Amino acid sequence: MSLAGLFNARWPGVALFDLDGTLVDSAPDLAAAVDRTLEQLGRKPAGLEQVRQWVGHGSPVLMRRALAGKADWEPASAADDALFNDALALFFNNYRQLNGKHAVVYPGVKACLEALSKRSCSMAVVTNKPEQFVGPLLKQLGLERHFKLVIGGDTLDTKKPDPAPLLHAMNALHGSLGTTVMVGDSAADVSAAQAAGIPCVAVTYGYNFGQPVHALGADAVVDSLSELL
Repeated sequence: MSLAGLFNARWPGVALFDLDGTLVDSAPDLAAAVDRTLEQLGRKPAGLEQVRQWVGHGSPVLMRRALAGKADWEPASAADDALFNDALALFFNNYRQLNGKHAVVYPGVKACLEALSKRSCSMAVVTNKPEQFVGPLLKQLGLERHFKLVIGGDTLDTKKPDPAPLLHAMNALHGSLGTTVMVGDSAADVSAAQAAGIPCVAVTYGYNFGQPVHALGADAVVDSLSELL
């Protein structure tokens, strides 16, 4: 389906994109940083496939899961709590060095962004990744020029699935509920869009903790962003 189909045959004036799992497969970088951190703490590495199941709720939750060795990290052990701040600091340092080294842009993303740019659509990245890592990753992968705004997980006081980051980005880009779309890969993206009152497209290839994307309630589900054209 075309994105125009969500707006009565009009293309959106504003498009908000999640980053990890939607535009970019960043799990290889994140896994490398997590594993280096765990090894520095004297623990066994988690591995890429495990880390893929933990990505999506921001770096603090990712490291909580890594320390616990599972997605359901609550209640954390006393030992994990004592390590958490040091582990997160180590992770940030490691990820700063590895950000963009192994990440790749998903097929169909560049074609979609080019098409929206040609239609004068204003675009923003709205992610739960800390803001300091977003710009360098977009630049490294050649995507930076498409986006007028970046909202990271620590840009505001709240992050997805709270709708506030989406509404903030929409307003900053002079969009409206009738002209804005959210594109993401997880329950956090769909829930945030629904709470904000804007349509949402979900991709099937991202990070949704092994849960079926079609069950999230998105307005459309696609296997590639090129399908939106």
